[in-house]
Amino acid sequence: MTYVYRFGGGVSDGGKGDKNLLGGKGANLAEMASIGLPVPPGFTISTEMCTRYYEDGEQFPQSLRDEVAAGIAHIEAVTEKRFGDPANPLLVSVRSGARVSMPGMMDTVLNLGLNDDTVEGLAKAADDERFAWDSYRRFIQMYADVVLELDHGAFEEALEIAKEDNGFTLDTEMSAADWKALVAQYKALVEEQWGKPFPQDVHDQLWGAVGAVFGSWQSERAKVYRRLNDIPANWGTAVNVQAMVFGNMGDTSATGVAFTRDPSKGDRAYYGEFLINAQGEDVVAGIRTPQYLTKAAREEAGAKPASMEEAMPEVYRELAAVFDQLETHYRDMQDIEFTVEQAKLWMLQTRSGKRTAKAALKIAVDMANEGLITREEAIARVDPAALDQLLHPTLDPEAKRDVLTKGLPASPGAASGKVVFDADTAEKRAAAGESVILVRVETSPEDIHGMHAAKGILTARGGMTSHAAVVARGMGRPCVSGAGSLAISAKDKVLRCAGREVREGDTLTIDGASGEVMVGEVATVQPELAGDFGTLMEWADAVRRLKVRANAETPLDCKTAREFGAEGVGLCRTEHMFFEADRITAVRQMILASDEQGRRAALDRLLPEQRSDFTAIFEVMAGLPVTVRLLDPPLHEFLPHEEAEFAEVAQAAGLDIDTLKRRANELHEFNPMLGHRGCRLGVTYPEIYEMQARAIFEAAIDVAEKSGEAPIPEVMIPLVATRRELELMKAVVDKAAKLVFAERGREVDYLVGTMIELPRAALKAGEIAEVGEFFSFGTNDLTQTTLGVSRDDAARFLSTYVEQGIYAKDPFVSLDVEGVGELVSLAAERGRATRGDIKLGICGEHGGDPASIAFCEQVGLDYVSASPYRVPIARLAAAQAALRK
Repeated sequence: MTYVYRFGGGVSDGGKGDKNLLGGKGANLAEMASIGLPVPPGFTISTEMCTRYYEDGEQFPQSLRDEVAAGIAHIEAVTEKRFGDPANPLLVSVRSGARVSMPGMMDTVLNLGLNDDTVEGLAKAADDERFAWDSYRRFIQMYADVVLELDHGAFEEALEIAKEDNGFTLDTEMSAADWKALVAQYKALVEEQWGKPFPQDVHDQLWGAVGAVFGSWQSERAKVYRRLNDIPANWGTAVNVQAMVFGNMGDTSATGVAFTRDPSKGDRAYYGEFLINAQGEDVVAGIRTPQYLTKAAREEAGAKPASMEEAMPEVYRELAAVFDQLETHYRDMQDIEFTVEQAKLWMLQTRSGKRTAKAALKIAVDMANEGLITREEAIARVDPAALDQLLHPTLDPEAKRDVLTKGLPASPGAASGKVVFDADTAEKRAAAGESVILVRVETSPEDIHGMHAAKGILTARGGMTSHAAVVARGMGRPCVSGAGSLAISAKDKVLRCAGREVREGDTLTIDGASGEVMVGEVATVQPELAGDFGTLMEWADAVRRLKVRANAETPLDCKTAREFGAEGVGLCRTEHMFFEADRITAVRQMILASDEQGRRAALDRLLPEQRSDFTAIFEVMAGLPVTVRLLDPPLHEFLPHEEAEFAEVAQAAGLDIDTLKRRANELHEFNPMLGHRGCRLGVTYPEIYEMQARAIFEAAIDVAEKSGEAPIPEVMIPLVATRRELELMKAVVDKAAKLVFAERGREVDYLVGTMIELPRAALKAGEIAEVGEFFSFGTNDLTQTTLGVSRDDAARFLSTYVEQGIYAKDPFVSLDVEGVGELVSLAAERGRATRGDIKLGICGEHGGDPASIAFCEQVGLDYVSASPYRVPIARLAAAQAALRK
């Protein structure tokens, strides 16, 4: 097997299509060489060798050593220099290069091949002693850090002391003698810390560096980056060994990093920085302040040091031509590294550049309009998840931040406000015009009014699919959940963290995109949903097959969803309506009633309220399907807790408090999420679902008569496990429809179906489809019940499970395709076998996750439903899934 692939000097053993084998950097170096760009010669050790290196206990086979020797010979032949030759030494860089860009995550060694003899040869060959010794000190410093893993700070300190002793500010003021003295100090530091002299054999240096680059693939920072960006651990990295070219050979030499377009805004303008008489790490590490590439950028910034366009006009013109050639060749915005060695331009790297969501949209749309890419390619270029950046306020990147702690980034956007510790206070203060942040240990449905009133929500407990997270995303509120280092006392109205106290009325800022919690106010920037966004969405809608609905239960949610392009409501939860302050007493009276008569009396009071809820939603969604889930949560969530609440219910019901407390105690459940909830409520108390069904149909007819456009109610029976449960509940709904239609002399089309959220329901979907006209997969609960994991409590261990490879991703964020997905696929197949025209959708949080949407396309579901602010993400992800299929 071949592990080494050459490039440069008229040779290219690979090309841009070989990223899996050669990594992005190696494939692009070979490609640039093949199209005639000035690339220093070199070779790439493939990613396959990285995998083998770990399999063989971090050893190199002799066959690789032989291939590397041939690779070195290739570089020697092109450069006419010899590796380790004291008279005319060849120096090389050793760099990493994974399949996908992992900026700054892995290691690099420059100037390799220098020792006490070759530094003298380099000085003579370059006729520049200062340059040679500067390169040697850089090499020792970098090699000691990357390969020998010595204390980097000790070397930095020695350099700073040397500059101070000479009264220098910049490295460039150091003379050859100064560098020579520092090299002696560096070598002494190596021997002191490593216990051995700095390696003088250039081949030992090379193999040490190759091992270090492979080793950096398993560094903690690389592991974290891979986890955050879904990069598989078994991909490995390539190693690129390349002839050194020097940007630190005086004032005709330079180094720089550039983008062919602005990566922040997407404007078609060269964007980048360079430094004269420097090496690449000087730009990246911020050791010196770099200069602008173009005169226009320098003038806009009001900077004085000359731009590259002004300081090196001929080389700049050549570089600009290369930018245009590379962007046209790769048909994407490029991120480029270059070096100028004594007025000669060399290209060291090109790759597709990282960009903000705003820039990604503009670049994709502009390139399609320029004819560089197709509209389909433009759709595929934008990461759907990145659209979150565009839909919510974000923190001003220039503003100072006093970070108190960090939690989970549960709902994107940023908000500042005064801290409040309960929902009632949040509502009261918001009504008075104040911006508030609701801080809770964890939220419950009873907090819904306070969550709605707050600018943002912060919780100490709960994961990214906890109640707080799900509701916040639906409302478009920023939320940070699971901030476990917070000690919150709602009673004392204080939170404590890291020795600091924040009291009610103090100001906090939360960033729902990063999970940061900051003391004080941090300025925010409002989103801009400008033309490029609308254009790309229009193109996406033209190619997607999956319909996109919204999870919405208020008129405002529905309005937001329609503005974002929702094609109906896929989940309208009715329990939140029951918590409204003006009706919670009637709800509690209904629950605590000891007989049907008592329940019906309370339900009669609730009917007009429910009807008005549905009327408001149907008005916004006239002509579109609205899936209404009948009452689902366990009854304990509605029960009174305080003495005053019991007294209020007792008065409304005409009963004594002790009787009510006894009844509440009877309703207590040890595991209410698996208890008396969902359709089980309807089976035992059918009058509840009867009232809700009547409210739905009366509202639908009201809207149809008023607007001339009837909504299409889809009545969803929750938590069904058996055909008989659905049969009983469908009979209740159908009976209510028949009565309302007779009373009003008008009918509307409707469907009755169920939410598939239990494994048994998925397995028996064929039988259930005999009754149900649609299935909506409630993947939040289906994940809980399949994995036996509570989504509210799992945050404390799920990250470890992902790190250990037990789950590829958090299964509450991205669908567990192998387990839960298998049940969805099976239920869809069995449901269709019984009822060919059954409507199939998904309404769990996974409905807004691009990877889960791709699975829904594969299974052939009819629609996905996501929180309103994730509707554009779902539209784009659905289009990409259709294009891939």
